[in-house]
Amino acid sequence: MSSFKQSDKIKKLESNKKRTHSSRQWLLRQLNDPFVAKAKKEGYRSRAAFKFIEINEKYKLIKNGSRVLDLGAAPGGWCQVSKTIVGDKGFVVGVDLLEIEPITGVEFLQGNFHDDAMHAQILAMFQGQKADAILSDMAASSCGMSDVDHIRLIALLEAVFEFSFDLLRPGGSFVAKVLRGGTEHNLLSQLKQSFVKVSHFKPKSSRQESSELYVVAQGFRPKKTQLKADLPNSLNFNNTEIDQNNGTE
Repeated sequence: MSSFKQSDKIKKLESNKKRTHSSRQWLLRQLNDPFVAKAKKEGYRSRAAFKFIEINEKYKLIKNGSRVLDLGAAPGGWCQVSKTIVGDKGFVVGVDLLEIEPITGVEFLQGNFHDDAMHAQILAMFQGQKADAILSDMAASSCGMSDVDHIRLIALLEAVFEFSFDLLRPGGSFVAKVLRGGTEHNLLSQLKQSFVKVSHFKPKSSRQESSELYVVAQGFRPKKTQLKADLPNSLNFNNTEIDQNNGTE
């Protein structure tokens, strides 16, 4: 990954613009983020594309001809990277609540991943074939309480993990966003039983102030065991809104 140096001249917003403090902070961060500029220059839809580039360079999860499912795909950066890697012989399916502008060679499904009907659509897209990798950049809507946000995100991750038994091939890989503190003990134990290797990784392109990490599981061993989630109903993924700003960090 190329190194980036911050310009000596920090870009500033015009003072006469009426914006909230949080809006101004976000815009300043975007203006002065070298990965945002690099994404625009290289034609990626978001800076998040570089996160998956780093992940795949380190762990070699997909290659030419691989079949990939990307959950929380909007605006499409991970799909762009995946399609470039898998080529014409490969297959990429992206899923998100938001509508995504088309990408040549990528199939998109719009809807809630947690709906049984969406699971059926995804399986139909793969036409009986198994995925080489399941990627999830999904995030639950933040409530501002780190403990609750962590539990909500783990609930999303559990749902993706359970779906892996329906779609992921033996030996396949699983990547999902988690928050600082890593993966909850029960789920981490299940992942270690079902994959040969499980790691946590923070890409350099992930903002250092962000609490996000990625759990990377390799070498799928599809012997299904039941997750014993003990979440209050208000925190269960069935009652959790999915963040519709995926891939923008």
